[in-house]
Amino acid sequence: MSTQIVILAAGMGTRLGRALPKSLTTLNDGRSIMQQQHDNIRAAFGDDAHVTAVVGYRAEEIVERFPQADYVYNERYDQTNTSKSLLRALQATGRNGVLWMNGDVVFDPRVLGRAIAHIEADQSFVAVNTAKVSDEEVKYTVSRAGHIDELSKQVVGGIGEAVGINYISRADKKALIRGLQRVDDQEYFEGGLELAIADEGVRVLPMDISDLYAVEVDFAEDLERANEFV
Repeated sequence: MSTQIVILAAGMGTRLGRALPKSLTTLNDGRSIMQQQHDNIRAAFGDDAHVTAVVGYRAEEIVERFPQADYVYNERYDQTNTSKSLLRALQATGRNGVLWMNGDVVFDPRVLGRAIAHIEADQSFVAVNTAKVSDEEVKYTVSRAGHIDELSKQVVGGIGEAVGINYISRADKKALIRGLQRVDDQEYFEGGLELAIADEGVRVLPMDISDLYAVEVDFAEDLERANEFV
């Protein structure tokens, strides 16, 4: 059975100030952010990976560079946030579990290697960094049982940051879809996951990758930091 992988790349990325979609931003090693993601996916899963990208802003630029992927189009990319892009992707990927990532994350290839055991066990997870907690990032807390409890930028007392790489199991997928349907158009996908956890008892593990790099590129200084690793 192939691994279902989704890349969320519909947004305009205005904060970075580039004309192209943010996922096509060139890194110091000559690859785009999305090319680095595709390379990491192939390194971890080989041909046993089915990649679907959610596109919107200047979609044709991404499709032209990665013709081997499948695509879901979010025509409301300028009016919605990642919750609605992920919703479209989950609805288009059948019943199987899905590994998804934001299209602007530059990360260590070993992150996906660490994820394989959870995916094979069909265990939902959120990749986290416990080394730092920034006000601008998505933060999280855990329950007494060690599962994700709160997950948002508004979390008070967060014990780490979510890095934008996640997995939803086959068993939990419908609950996440319902959560994504319920949240506002401008909500991040974490809002839908938080609802699935709180209202439907979905259990999501924090997968600690603090010893590996993962940089979500929102601003120029993020890009500089990502380029220190590649």
